[in-house]
Amino acid sequence: MTTTKPIGVFDSGYGGLTVLKEMVKTLPQYDYLYLGDNARAPYGPRSFDTVYQYTLQCVKWFFEQGCELVILACNTASAKALRTIQQNDLPGIGSEKRVLGVIRPTTEVIGSYSTTGSVGILGTTGTVLSESYPIEIAKFFPNIKVYQEACPMWVPLVENNEYDKPGADYFIEKHLKQLFSRSADIDTLLLACTHYPLLAHKIKTFAPAGTTILSQGEIVARSLKDYLDRHPAMEKLISKQGQRRFFTTDSVTDFDNHASIFFGQALSSEHVELST
Repeated sequence: MTTTKPIGVFDSGYGGLTVLKEMVKTLPQYDYLYLGDNARAPYGPRSFDTVYQYTLQCVKWFFEQGCELVILACNTASAKALRTIQQNDLPGIGSEKRVLGVIRPTTEVIGSYSTTGSVGILGTTGTVLSESYPIEIAKFFPNIKVYQEACPMWVPLVENNEYDKPGADYFIEKHLKQLFSRSADIDTLLLACTHYPLLAHKIKTFAPAGTTILSQGEIVARSLKDYLDRHPAMEKLISKQGQRRFFTTDSVTDFDNHASIFFGQALSSEHVELST
């Protein structure tokens, strides 16, 4: 595996596959290595320190596999671990290596989608409590008003294959009502969890007509392309054989069965045991 230098894509489970799907669509020439830390998922309810320790361990694993660039395709890891890894760990690991997340690319553009200046963030409890989105959006769009809603049941709905069933309607309607009750001016919704694109059709049903609903995959893929265009030295390091490999810290059978839902096609994963 060290003969190639793929782009590493990390998530606590399956959701990051919705981001990888868009990366492959936009940048199919590169090699990609995906790791889902399913054995320790979900990350959302865990403490900042635990998420940081788990994420750092996985990032180091990517570097051991030859990756020079790792994308944290996980909102919780991006919110709770990315900054610490970038500032405290990367200088000692290798100054040429990079770890990027999904929050900044989204917050750089979200304001341009809103005409009312009010946006809603739908995410896990961990992402909402981190306040990462309001903080980052304020840097780029200081006049935008941000309203957040934690939706703790949405990930289990997706992972238990209930995302398109009538049972999902109750929880989706409930959280959208709570969000819009805080401001009727919200005209843009960000699905700030990589699982949520699978719920987009139901979210659209219960959101007010004309609401813009943003999924992160396409935004992050465009941002990655822009990043590689602006960093030719990194771009040259990445191998380009169109290869994709998938790893999970849990059952490969379970991963493969779920992963096709997120990635949009069947795949075959490999198991990796991470030392604790």
